[in-house]
Amino acid sequence: MNASSLTPIDETDHTQGPDDAPVTLIEYGDFECPLCGQAYPIVERLRRDYGDDLRFAFRHLPLNKVHPHAAQAAQAAEAAGAQDAFWAMHAALFKHQRALEYEDLKGYAEDLALDTERFARELDERVYNKRVQADLRGGVRAGANGTPTFFINGVRHDGDFDFDTLSQAITKAGA
Repeated sequence: MNASSLTPIDETDHTQGPDDAPVTLIEYGDFECPLCGQAYPIVERLRRDYGDDLRFAFRHLPLNKVHPHAAQAAQAAEAAGAQDAFWAMHAALFKHQRALEYEDLKGYAEDLALDTERFARELDERVYNKRVQADLRGGVRAGANGTPTFFINGVRHDGDFDFDTLSQAITKAGA
C-alpha cells in the first residue's frame, strides 16, 4: 500500500516522542495478539534507543474473531487514555495479555489509580467503541491485514519485526 492510504497522525492518536522526529513508527496492534506481545518490548527498546529521533503511535486493530477480548481491551486503553493513562494501561495490557476479562481490566484501572467508577461506566457504555473502530477501518484501508502491522514514515514495513530488522528500517528511514 502506498503512504496516501494511511491516515495521518492527528490529535486523536496516542504518540510518544516528538512530533518533529525524523521517523514515525505506527503500529496497528491487538492487545490479545501473542505476536503483538512479542513486539511490545522490541518497540520499547527502539523508543529508548532512538530517543527524540523516533515518534511512535499505537493504533487499534482488534482481531475479534481470533481474540475475543481484544476490542474491550482496546476500549479499556482508550478509557484509561481519557484519564491521561493510555500508555500505562497499554503496558499493563501487554504485561497481562492472558488476563483481559472485564474484571481484570477494572483491576488494572484500580492499580493505575484511575477513577474506576468512570472507567467501568465507560467500558459498560462502550464509549470508545467508535474510536477503536475508526482505527480498525483506517488500518484496513492502509493495508494492515494482521497484527502487528508497522508503518515507518507512512510506508508499510513488510519485513520481520525483530529488533535488528526494525532498527535497520528505522535507521534507513532517517533516524
